[in-house]
Formats: sequence, C-alpha cells, structure tokens
Amino acid sequence: MKFLLVFDFDHTIIDENSDTWIVKCAPDRKLPNGLRNSYQPGHWTEYMGRVFVYLGDKGVKEEEMKRTMTTIPFTVGMIDLLGFIGENKELFDCIIVSDSNTVFIDWILKAADFHDVFDEVFTNPAAFNSSGYLTVQNFHSHHCAKCPKNLCKRKVLKEFLDKQLERGISYTQIVYIGDGGNDLCPVMCLKKNDIAMPRQGYTLEKKISQLAQDLSPLQCSVLVWSSASDIMSYLKLLIKE
Repeated sequence: MKFLLVFDFDHTIIDENSDTWIVKCAPDRKLPNGLRNSYQPGHWTEYMGRVFVYLGDKGVKEEEMKRTMTTIPFTVGMIDLLGFIGENKELFDCIIVSDSNTVFIDWILKAADFHDVFDEVFTNPAAFNSSGYLTVQNFHSHHCAKCPKNLCKRKVLKEFLDKQLERGISYTQIVYIGDGGNDLCPVMCLKKNDIAMPRQGYTLEKKISQLAQDLSPLQCSVLVWSSASDIMSYLKLLIKE
C-alpha cells in the first residue's frame, strides 16, 4: 500500500527556473545577446553548457554559484508539503524527474534539508571540471519525438516503475506533480487510478485542457494546484482512505 509521488523541479518544487536563475551570477546579471539567442528548441542542455562556459570565463566560481542557487524561493506551501512527505515516508516513495541538473538540485535540497525526502533524482548529470567550470550532459538518449533531445520523462518513469516491479514494489497510485510542456509525455502514460497534478496557469495545465478539447483526454484524473497546500490536502485524503 504505497503511493509514488513524481515531482518536476523548476516552477514546481522551486518557484523559479534554476537554469535562468544562475544568470544572476553573470556580469550585470545578464548574458550577451549572441549567447542568449544561440538556444535551439529541444537543445536546452547544450545551451546551458555554453552558459556555464561563459560564467567560467568570467571567473564565476563554484561558491558564488552555490550561494546564488540556494536563495531560490520554494513554491508557496512546498516546505510544509515536503516536511509532511518526510514524516510519512512509509507511505510515499518520492522521485524528482527534472530538466535541471544534479549540482543545482543537490545544492538546493541539501541547503533546505530535504535531501532525504526523495528516493531518487533523475536529471542531467553535472560536475565541476579541473578548471572549475560547471559542465552538464544529457540525461540519456531516447526516440521520443515529443520530448527534448536530452530527456524523455515518460521513459524515465517507465524504467523506474519496471525496476521497482523487479524488486516486488508496485504502487496503489502514482501522483505526478509538474508544470511544464515536457511533463505531458509522462502524464499521458498514467493509468485510470493515477492522478496528474498540473500547476495552475502553466503549460502543462493548458496542454491537458487542449487534449480534453480534442476529445483525447487523459486516462488518469486531473487535479490542478496553485499552492503546494492543495497537494498536501489531496495527500492527506489519500492516506485517510
């Protein structure tokens, strides 16, 4: 009798995009136009690689990056929600699937003492190289036409569930909490008993509404949230049942 909670990170756990927040470390807190305009759709990780090279060239060190990243605010109610999940870990397995990177997520969760709430974090691997530059790689390769080149969240979720089944663990319900367009692909593979929780006013909610209008609604239930206390209310109901 266990529930699986799947969280996106940017604009879900934290109330900002960690990749754009790091720009606060750049001279004048902005990137040169040429670099900013070099992003190509579906190739965000490569773009961030160039941003990190630029920051390294400008002498931005690991400590300064870490200080900046740990000032990102959590989404309203999220600190209470993660505390609640932490107190009920016997009922909840909890994972993050994110297009951010291991270094940023690690810093932010450890600074707030939430590292132990999550069983696994699936995100782009990052590390500081011998020159002190932050480097980032694609999480995996995949053949999904809907997703960015570096990460298909559906593939991550399916592989995680398969691995858990091999260990004899299956879930009563999957609760998927996210906000972005790249959260639609995993949400589309959820079953009738599962629940998708898109953040109100963000891309995922709009894409789910569009599916319903196109008469191809999701199999799972949908519950929109605007504050993490909405998510907590739902989880409290779940564990009462």
